[in-house]
Amino acid sequence: MAIKVTMPRLSDTMTEGTVATWLKKVGDKISEGDILAEIETDKATMEFESFNEGTLLHIGIQAGETAPVDSLLAIIGKEGEDISALLAGGDAPASSEASEPKAEAKADAPVAEAKTETAAPAKAATELPKGVVVVTMPRLSDTMTEGTVATWLKKVGDTVAEGDILAEIETDKATMEFESFNAGTLLYIGIQEGSTAPVDSLLAIIGPAGTDISGIADNYTSGGAASAPAAAEETKTAPAAEKTAEATADTSSNGGRILASPLAKKIASDKGIQLNQVKGSGENGRIVKSDIENFTPAAQAQPAAKTADAKQEASAPAAPKVFVPAGEVYTEEIKNSQMRKIIAKRLAESLFTAPHYNLVIEVSMDEAMGARATINTVPDTKVSFNDMVIKACALALKKHPKINSQWKEDAIIINHHVNIGVAVAVEDGLVVPVLKFTDAMSLSQIGASVRDLAGRAKNKKLGPQEMEGSTFTVSNLGMFGITEFNSIINQPNSAILSVGAIVEKPVVKNGQIVVGNTMMLSLACDHRTIDGATGAQFLQTLKQYIESPVTMLA
Repeated sequence: MAIKVTMPRLSDTMTEGTVATWLKKVGDKISEGDILAEIETDKATMEFESFNEGTLLHIGIQAGETAPVDSLLAIIGKEGEDISALLAGGDAPASSEASEPKAEAKADAPVAEAKTETAAPAKAATELPKGVVVVTMPRLSDTMTEGTVATWLKKVGDTVAEGDILAEIETDKATMEFESFNAGTLLYIGIQEGSTAPVDSLLAIIGPAGTDISGIADNYTSGGAASAPAAAEETKTAPAAEKTAEATADTSSNGGRILASPLAKKIASDKGIQLNQVKGSGENGRIVKSDIENFTPAAQAQPAAKTADAKQEASAPAAPKVFVPAGEVYTEEIKNSQMRKIIAKRLAESLFTAPHYNLVIEVSMDEAMGARATINTVPDTKVSFNDMVIKACALALKKHPKINSQWKEDAIIINHHVNIGVAVAVEDGLVVPVLKFTDAMSLSQIGASVRDLAGRAKNKKLGPQEMEGSTFTVSNLGMFGITEFNSIINQPNSAILSVGAIVEKPVVKNGQIVVGNTMMLSLACDHRTIDGATGAQFLQTLKQYIESPVTMLA
């Protein structure tokens, strides 16, 4: 059935948009994730992607034209489908793209962590006092249906400037900073720290100080949009001791807010460490897990100390954690983060819906080791073995496109573009940033991109669009000494490659036993899309590229 795609609201202040460029034309095939058009908003020019598959049957707003939000932008459906009823104003399912866009900012547009504040329903908006803005739980990824507030960085009564970080929100992909597009006073918090709520639930209300917003919150909640909102009065009546503890842990000596990850705060609390004594190594001075783990009070200089007692107190180690004596039962319960819940859900769905099988091949790494050493002699060049594997995979996928496929109930989608996801371990779980059009990248470009994406993934600075659209995945545990393992397919991909450690061992060459370096590769395949022979042929090609790196330059 044909789907109507409407002009999306790409910012909270956007009322109309201009189609700068159409990247598809009527009759073109559309895949999920394809970029349909570039749309100019009141804030930036952004790429607008499709959540739907089919044929582009109609374009409602031509390039250069401006139209209000929710105007008919396009119609996507089956080739040859009759859409006359839709064009005449008939009903059709409105694409989720209209209200939940997956927009990717261009180089000149803000590309921070999905800084999106969703607007309140039209009915509520008409009843808002002047200057008051309702902020709802944003959709920070295309697969996000609910979010968890990990940390509030503002409290009721605080002044909020445009661009200030309101809260850290756990999505199904990462914990992300959520910034404000509005200025005013934080009048109301609808979702408390640690609480989970669906997308579009009432998150906060911002407006002029002293504005009465009780009716707004009640009306919004009674409409079913918000869940378990907390009144501002509850925040104001918190015990004084709790406020004091919070100030000690989360504010600096000059009263400024200390930025720290939720895990860093928890570890600091367990160890009795005051955050204002710790220097953060993350972006903007954010304190992360490693800062707390590596912190010792003795390392803090005390030039201003007046007495020997003060110096001795400063160098005293943190109180050791009490452990249960041997022989006694001891358990600890750790609340599942939103990321961990989604990881569990997705991997279980993948393992129990896709019939997995694994193919293993051993690869000689002698030539690759020599080639890497030579490549890295070039100034400002740093290529890892994993980069070489990724490049080899990209080239092998072009020769074996069935590996680069997706299963649908009525068809198999063959992707002729290569977007390789690289599994990266972070403190809360696992994320998979994506190298777009990997086959067109050089080894040095792959190396630089992987380092950049992995670094930002560990600092929770990846945007959702950087973790979407993979067609194949590589997971490497070789740096941990793991020689061989099997991975679960990262759906909707049809395969994932597991890369083990390089091992020095006796091998047979030309009838002689010599010392050689080998590496095990394991390919997990979805048997619905990839037959055993097809997977084996892919691994043979991959082996040829890795064992003769010069062939990757041809």
